Amino acid sequence: MNKRPSRRDEILQALATMLETQPGTRITTAKLAAEVGVSEAALYRHFPSKAKMFEGLIEFVEESIFSRVTLIMNEEDKSLAQLGHILQLLLTFTERNPGITRIFNGDALAGENERLRNRVVQFYDRLETQLKTILREAELREGLRTVITANSTANLLLSAAEGRIGQFVRSDFKRRPTEHWDEQWQQLSAAIFR
Repeated sequence: MNKRPSRRDEILQALATMLETQPGTRITTAKLAAEVGVSEAALYRHFPSKAKMFEGLIEFVEESIFSRVTLIMNEEDKSLAQLGHILQLLLTFTERNPGITRIFNGDALAGENERLRNRVVQFYDRLETQLKTILREAELREGLRTVITANSTANLLLSAAEGRIGQFVRSDFKRRPTEHWDEQWQQLSAAIFR
């Protein structure tokens, strides 16, 4: 028996779809209500503001990504594999969720509440901290030392992934973030440790 998504989930799915199919267009609550097939008042019964709707999508991404990062950390012993799986996870997730990717690229948040942009910054900071931790533990557990500092290496790796995500949004979702990533990861991973 298929369970129908809650109205709250329907609203978030419609918002994500609109972000994907209407790039460059400001999403208003009136347009979103029409997309869902409810009144604006009905939207506000589930979310007190449009910012809260965006926050709902950000929370979905945080939960999805970091729960899987925890699994990767528990299942993978080798630092290089952990790094590769986490970056692949980020790229694959964004590829499968193009509308939400516009939020994490900052494109959809232009003119929105500063608190939302700060949440996205915190997401990337948290991910970069995870990469730094892996790099530091690589030296302790595996005797591997990074060529440049762990901080610089983590930043470089995340910047490469963010660049792929930016290209995806700029190309109106035609240039997939995972395209050529396997080759690029081989090159990057070969240069991480001494």
